[in-house]
Amino acid sequence: MARADEQPTERCVSPTMRTVPLPLANSPAQVRARLHVRRESHKVHFPGALSLWHLASMDAPTVAVVWALAFAWAGGLRLPAWVPVMLAMGTWTVYIGDRLLDARAGLRTGAADRLRERHFFHWRQRKALLPLALATGGTAAAIILLRMPVAIRERNVALGAAALVYFSGVHALGGRGLQRLPKELLVGVLFAAGCTLPTLTRLRLMGNAWEDLAPLLVAAAAFAALAWLNCHAIERWESDVVDDASKVWKAAAMLALTTLGLALLMAGIDAHRIALLLLCAAGSALLTGGLDRMRGRLAPLALRTAADLVLLTPLVCLLR
Repeated sequence: MARADEQPTERCVSPTMRTVPLPLANSPAQVRARLHVRRESHKVHFPGALSLWHLASMDAPTVAVVWALAFAWAGGLRLPAWVPVMLAMGTWTVYIGDRLLDARAGLRTGAADRLRERHFFHWRQRKALLPLALATGGTAAAIILLRMPVAIRERNVALGAAALVYFSGVHALGGRGLQRLPKELLVGVLFAAGCTLPTLTRLRLMGNAWEDLAPLLVAAAAFAALAWLNCHAIERWESDVVDDASKVWKAAAMLALTTLGLALLMAGIDAHRIALLLLCAAGSALLTGGLDRMRGRLAPLALRTAADLVLLTPLVCLLR
Protein backbone atom coordinates (compact mmCIF):
# COMPACT_ATOMS: atom_id res chain seq x y z
CA MET A 1 0.00 0.00 0.00
CA ALA A 2 1.43 3.47 -0.90
CA ARG A 3 1.89 6.06 1.77
CA ALA A 4 -0.36 9.13 1.63
CA ASP A 5 2.55 11.53 1.36
CA GLU A 6 4.24 9.52 -1.33
CA GLN A 7 4.10 11.16 -4.74
CA PRO A 8 3.44 8.88 -7.72
CA THR A 9 6.43 8.55 -10.01
CA GLU A 10 6.52 7.71 -13.70
CA ARG A 11 8.72 4.79 -14.62
CA CYS A 12 10.81 5.67 -17.65
CA VAL A 13 11.62 2.85 -20.00
CA SER A 14 13.76 3.47 -23.03
CA PRO A 15 11.97 2.51 -26.20
CA THR A 16 15.28 1.19 -27.49
CA MET A 17 15.44 -1.33 -24.70
CA ARG A 18 12.07 -2.67 -25.75
CA THR A 19 13.25 -3.48 -29.28
CA VAL A 20 16.65 -5.04 -28.61
CA PRO A 21 16.34 -8.78 -27.97
CA LEU A 22 18.64 -10.20 -25.34
CA PRO A 23 20.93 -12.89 -26.76
CA LEU A 24 20.44 -16.33 -25.31
CA ALA A 25 23.45 -17.60 -23.41
CA ASN A 26 22.86 -21.10 -24.76
CA SER A 27 21.04 -20.74 -28.05
CA PRO A 28 20.49 -23.94 -30.08
CA ALA A 29 23.04 -22.78 -32.69
CA GLN A 30 25.68 -22.16 -30.04
CA VAL A 31 25.02 -25.53 -28.44
CA ARG A 32 25.30 -27.31 -31.79
CA ALA A 33 28.54 -25.48 -32.58
CA ARG A 34 30.06 -26.44 -29.24
CA LEU A 35 28.99 -30.05 -29.67
CA HIS A 36 30.49 -30.13 -33.18
CA VAL A 37 33.82 -28.76 -31.92
CA ARG A 38 33.79 -31.25 -29.06
CA ARG A 39 33.10 -34.17 -31.40
CA GLU A 40 35.83 -33.08 -33.83
CA SER A 41 38.36 -32.69 -31.02
CA HIS A 42 37.77 -36.31 -30.00
CA LYS A 43 38.34 -37.66 -33.52
CA VAL A 44 41.66 -39.13 -34.61
CA HIS A 45 43.92 -36.76 -36.57
CA PHE A 46 47.03 -37.86 -38.43
CA PRO A 47 50.44 -36.14 -38.14
CA GLY A 48 51.03 -33.19 -40.46
CA ALA A 49 53.53 -35.02 -42.69
CA LEU A 50 51.10 -37.87 -43.34
CA SER A 51 48.25 -35.45 -44.07
CA LEU A 52 50.52 -33.54 -46.46
CA TRP A 53 51.26 -36.81 -48.25
CA HIS A 54 47.59 -36.86 -49.21
CA LEU A 55 47.00 -33.13 -49.63
CA ALA A 56 49.92 -32.78 -52.06
CA SER A 57 48.65 -35.75 -54.13
CA MET A 58 51.66 -37.91 -53.28
CA ASP A 59 49.44 -40.78 -52.17
CA ALA A 60 48.30 -41.92 -55.62
CA PRO A 61 51.84 -42.04 -57.12
CA THR A 62 53.04 -43.98 -54.08
CA VAL A 63 50.27 -46.56 -54.43
CA ALA A 64 50.89 -46.84 -58.19
CA VAL A 65 54.64 -47.43 -57.79
CA VAL A 66 54.22 -49.94 -54.95
CA TRP A 67 51.72 -52.04 -56.89
CA ALA A 68 53.69 -51.80 -60.16
CA LEU A 69 56.82 -53.08 -58.41
CA ALA A 70 54.78 -55.76 -56.64
CA PHE A 71 53.35 -57.02 -59.95
CA ALA A 72 56.87 -57.14 -61.41
CA TRP A 73 58.02 -59.10 -58.34
CA ALA A 74 55.11 -61.51 -58.72
CA GLY A 75 55.99 -61.99 -62.40
CA GLY A 76 59.66 -62.60 -61.65
CA LEU A 77 60.83 -59.36 -63.27
CA ARG A 78 62.93 -56.42 -62.23
CA LEU A 79 61.64 -53.25 -63.87
CA PRO A 80 64.14 -50.67 -65.16
CA ALA A 81 64.52 -47.72 -62.79
CA TRP A 82 62.93 -45.32 -65.26
CA VAL A 83 59.60 -47.20 -65.18
CA PRO A 84 58.59 -46.37 -61.58
CA VAL A 85 59.96 -42.83 -62.05
CA MET A 86 57.85 -42.33 -65.17
CA LEU A 87 54.81 -43.89 -63.52
CA ALA A 88 55.12 -41.71 -60.42
CA MET A 89 55.57 -38.50 -62.43
CA GLY A 90 52.72 -39.27 -64.81
CA THR A 91 50.32 -40.21 -62.01
CA TRP A 92 51.18 -37.13 -59.96
CA THR A 93 50.71 -34.86 -62.97
CA VAL A 94 47.26 -36.29 -63.71
CA TYR A 95 46.10 -35.95 -60.10
CA ILE A 96 47.39 -32.38 -59.80
CA GLY A 97 45.56 -31.41 -62.99
CA ASP A 98 42.38 -33.19 -61.93
CA ARG A 99 42.23 -31.51 -58.51
CA LEU A 100 43.07 -28.07 -59.84
CA LEU A 101 40.32 -28.34 -62.45
CA ASP A 102 37.86 -29.62 -59.83
CA ALA A 103 38.72 -26.71 -57.52
CA ARG A 104 38.43 -24.17 -60.33
CA ALA A 105 35.04 -25.51 -61.42
CA GLY A 106 33.70 -25.68 -57.87
CA LEU A 107 34.73 -22.12 -57.02
CA ARG A 108 33.45 -20.66 -60.29
CA THR A 109 30.07 -22.36 -60.18
CA GLY A 110 29.41 -21.71 -56.52
CA ALA A 111 29.68 -25.40 -55.64
CA ALA A 112 32.51 -24.95 -53.14
CA ASP A 113 30.59 -27.10 -50.64
CA ARG A 114 31.47 -30.12 -52.80
CA LEU A 115 35.19 -29.44 -52.54
CA ARG A 116 37.40 -31.05 -49.93
CA GLU A 117 40.57 -30.01 -48.14
CA ARG A 118 42.78 -31.39 -50.92
CA HIS A 119 41.03 -29.17 -53.49
CA PHE A 120 41.46 -26.03 -51.40
CA PHE A 121 45.10 -26.96 -50.74
CA HIS A 122 45.78 -27.34 -54.47
CA TRP A 123 44.03 -24.07 -55.28
CA ARG A 124 45.97 -22.15 -52.63
CA GLN A 125 49.26 -23.65 -53.87
CA ARG A 126 48.40 -23.54 -57.60
CA LYS A 127 51.21 -21.11 -58.47
CA ALA A 128 53.72 -23.68 -57.27
CA LEU A 129 51.91 -26.90 -58.15
CA LEU A 130 50.98 -26.05 -61.74
CA PRO A 131 54.56 -25.39 -62.95
CA LEU A 132 55.76 -28.48 -61.11
CA ALA A 133 53.04 -30.59 -62.70
CA LEU A 134 53.95 -29.30 -66.15
CA ALA A 135 57.59 -30.12 -65.50
CA THR A 136 56.88 -33.65 -64.25
CA GLY A 137 54.44 -34.28 -67.08
CA GLY A 138 57.01 -33.16 -69.63
CA THR A 139 59.68 -35.30 -68.00
CA ALA A 140 57.41 -38.36 -68.04
CA ALA A 141 56.68 -37.77 -71.75
CA ALA A 142 60.40 -37.44 -72.48
CA ILE A 143 61.12 -40.70 -70.66
CA ILE A 144 58.46 -42.46 -72.72
CA LEU A 145 59.89 -41.14 -75.98
CA LEU A 146 63.57 -41.68 -75.14
CA ARG A 147 63.62 -44.79 -72.95
CA MET A 148 60.49 -46.85 -73.59
CA PRO A 149 60.98 -49.46 -76.35
CA VAL A 150 58.82 -48.90 -79.40
CA ALA A 151 57.03 -52.24 -79.04
CA ILE A 152 56.03 -51.48 -75.44
CA ARG A 153 55.11 -47.91 -76.32
CA GLU A 154 52.71 -49.10 -79.01
CA ARG A 155 51.02 -51.45 -76.56
CA ASN A 156 50.44 -48.57 -74.14
CA VAL A 157 48.80 -46.25 -76.68
CA ALA A 158 45.36 -47.67 -75.94
CA LEU A 159 45.73 -46.99 -72.21
CA GLY A 160 46.85 -43.42 -72.84
CA ALA A 161 43.96 -42.83 -75.23
CA ALA A 162 41.45 -44.25 -72.73
CA ALA A 163 42.81 -42.04 -69.96
CA LEU A 164 42.60 -38.99 -72.23
CA VAL A 165 38.99 -39.77 -73.15
CA TYR A 166 38.07 -40.16 -69.49
CA PHE A 167 39.84 -36.95 -68.45
CA SER A 168 38.17 -34.99 -71.27
CA GLY A 169 34.77 -36.45 -70.45
CA VAL A 170 35.03 -35.41 -66.81
CA HIS A 171 36.37 -31.89 -67.26
CA ALA A 172 35.97 -30.65 -70.83
CA LEU A 173 32.44 -32.02 -71.14
CA GLY A 174 31.50 -31.51 -67.52
CA GLY A 175 30.95 -35.25 -67.08
CA ARG A 176 28.09 -35.33 -69.62
CA GLY A 177 29.87 -37.96 -71.70
CA LEU A 178 30.28 -40.28 -68.70
CA GLN A 179 26.85 -40.07 -67.11
CA ARG A 180 25.92 -43.61 -68.11
CA LEU A 181 29.31 -45.10 -67.26
CA PRO A 182 30.36 -46.23 -63.77
CA LYS A 183 32.97 -43.59 -62.99
CA GLU A 184 34.44 -45.44 -60.01
CA LEU A 185 34.88 -48.60 -62.07
CA LEU A 186 36.53 -46.68 -64.91
CA VAL A 187 39.04 -45.10 -62.55
CA GLY A 188 39.77 -48.48 -60.97
CA VAL A 189 40.36 -50.20 -64.29
CA LEU A 190 42.56 -47.39 -65.67
CA PHE A 191 44.61 -47.19 -62.48
CA ALA A 192 45.10 -50.96 -62.35
CA ALA A 193 46.03 -51.08 -66.03
CA GLY A 194 48.69 -48.44 -65.54
CA CYS A 195 50.24 -50.47 -62.71
CA THR A 196 50.12 -53.90 -64.40
CA LEU A 197 50.99 -53.11 -68.03
CA PRO A 198 54.74 -52.57 -67.42
CA THR A 199 54.98 -56.21 -66.29
CA LEU A 200 52.45 -57.75 -68.66
CA THR A 201 53.90 -56.15 -71.79
CA ARG A 202 57.43 -57.26 -70.90
CA LEU A 203 56.35 -60.82 -70.21
CA ARG A 204 54.48 -60.92 -73.52
CA LEU A 205 57.55 -59.66 -75.40
CA MET A 206 59.57 -62.40 -73.70
CA GLY A 207 57.35 -64.96 -75.42
CA ASN A 208 54.88 -65.79 -72.67
CA ALA A 209 51.43 -66.75 -73.94
CA TRP A 210 48.33 -65.24 -72.40
CA GLU A 211 47.57 -68.66 -70.90
CA ASP A 212 50.85 -68.50 -69.01
CA LEU A 213 49.94 -65.05 -67.71
CA ALA A 214 46.51 -66.14 -66.42
CA PRO A 215 47.54 -66.04 -62.72
CA LEU A 216 48.94 -62.54 -63.12
CA LEU A 217 45.78 -61.45 -64.94
CA VAL A 218 43.72 -62.75 -62.01
CA ALA A 219 45.79 -60.62 -59.65
CA ALA A 220 45.37 -57.63 -61.97
CA ALA A 221 41.58 -58.08 -61.92
CA ALA A 222 41.63 -58.28 -58.13
CA PHE A 223 43.62 -55.05 -57.96
CA ALA A 224 41.18 -53.35 -60.33
CA ALA A 225 38.36 -54.38 -57.98
CA LEU A 226 40.35 -53.05 -55.02
CA ALA A 227 40.92 -49.73 -56.81
CA TRP A 228 37.17 -49.56 -57.48
CA LEU A 229 36.48 -50.23 -53.81
CA ASN A 230 38.81 -47.39 -52.85
CA CYS A 231 37.00 -44.95 -55.17
CA HIS A 232 33.60 -46.22 -54.07
CA ALA A 233 34.42 -45.82 -50.39
CA ILE A 234 35.77 -42.29 -50.82
CA GLU A 235 32.73 -41.28 -52.86
CA ARG A 236 30.34 -42.57 -50.18
CA TRP A 237 32.26 -41.09 -47.25
CA GLU A 238 32.55 -37.66 -48.81
CA SER A 239 28.94 -37.51 -49.97
CA ASP A 240 27.65 -38.67 -46.56
CA VAL A 241 25.52 -41.34 -48.18
CA VAL A 242 23.72 -43.49 -45.63
CA ASP A 243 22.40 -46.74 -47.09
CA ASP A 244 22.41 -49.87 -44.96
CA ALA A 245 21.81 -52.04 -48.02
CA SER A 246 25.13 -51.18 -49.67
CA LYS A 247 27.64 -50.28 -46.99
CA VAL A 248 31.28 -50.15 -47.98
CA TRP A 249 32.22 -52.77 -45.41
CA LYS A 250 29.91 -55.30 -47.06
CA ALA A 251 31.53 -54.79 -50.45
CA ALA A 252 34.95 -54.89 -48.78
CA ALA A 253 34.19 -58.16 -46.99
CA MET A 254 32.93 -59.76 -50.19
CA LEU A 255 36.02 -58.68 -52.11
CA ALA A 256 38.32 -59.86 -49.32
CA LEU A 257 36.69 -63.32 -49.21
CA THR A 258 36.81 -63.66 -53.01
CA THR A 259 40.44 -62.59 -53.16
CA LEU A 260 41.34 -64.92 -50.30
CA GLY A 261 39.77 -67.81 -52.19
CA LEU A 262 41.78 -66.89 -55.29
CA ALA A 263 44.95 -66.76 -53.19
CA LEU A 264 44.31 -70.31 -51.94
CA LEU A 265 43.71 -71.41 -55.53
CA MET A 266 47.00 -69.87 -56.67
CA ALA A 267 48.86 -71.48 -53.79
CA GLY A 268 47.41 -74.82 -54.91
CA ILE A 269 48.99 -74.47 -58.38
CA ASP A 270 52.35 -73.33 -56.93
CA ALA A 271 51.90 -69.68 -57.95
CA HIS A 272 53.07 -68.62 -54.51
CA ARG A 273 54.06 -65.06 -55.39
CA ILE A 274 50.70 -64.42 -57.00
CA ALA A 275 49.04 -65.93 -53.93
CA LEU A 276 50.93 -63.57 -51.61
CA LEU A 277 50.01 -60.59 -53.78
CA LEU A 278 46.35 -61.62 -53.62
CA LEU A 279 46.62 -61.91 -49.84
CA CYS A 280 47.87 -58.31 -49.81
CA ALA A 281 44.83 -57.26 -51.85
CA ALA A 282 42.54 -59.11 -49.43
CA GLY A 283 44.23 -57.35 -46.51
CA SER A 284 43.71 -53.94 -48.14
CA ALA A 285 40.04 -54.76 -48.72
CA LEU A 286 39.57 -55.76 -45.07
CA LEU A 287 41.31 -52.60 -43.88
CA THR A 288 39.06 -50.50 -46.12
CA GLY A 289 36.04 -52.18 -44.60
CA GLY A 290 37.43 -51.49 -41.15
CA LEU A 291 37.80 -47.81 -42.01
CA ASP A 292 34.17 -47.74 -43.04
CA ARG A 293 33.11 -49.21 -39.71
CA MET A 294 35.12 -46.67 -37.70
CA ARG A 295 34.81 -43.66 -39.98
CA GLY A 296 32.91 -41.74 -37.30
CA ARG A 297 36.03 -41.79 -35.10
CA LEU A 298 38.36 -40.34 -37.74
CA ALA A 299 38.61 -36.73 -38.85
CA PRO A 300 37.66 -36.36 -42.55
CA LEU A 301 41.26 -35.64 -43.61
CA ALA A 302 42.56 -38.61 -41.62
CA LEU A 303 39.91 -40.90 -43.12
CA ARG A 304 40.75 -39.83 -46.67
CA THR A 305 44.48 -40.27 -46.03
CA ALA A 306 43.96 -43.70 -44.49
CA ALA A 307 41.93 -44.81 -47.53
CA ASP A 308 45.10 -44.77 -49.63
CA LEU A 309 47.43 -45.75 -46.81
CA VAL A 310 45.75 -49.16 -46.51
CA LEU A 311 46.54 -49.87 -50.17
CA LEU A 312 50.26 -50.14 -49.42
CA THR A 313 50.08 -53.75 -48.19
CA PRO A 314 52.27 -55.05 -51.11
CA LEU A 315 55.23 -53.51 -49.30
CA VAL A 316 55.23 -56.85 -47.47
CA CYS A 317 56.27 -58.48 -50.75
CA LEU A 318 58.86 -55.87 -51.67
CA LEU A 319 60.56 -55.80 -48.25
CA ARG A 320 60.93 -59.58 -47.92
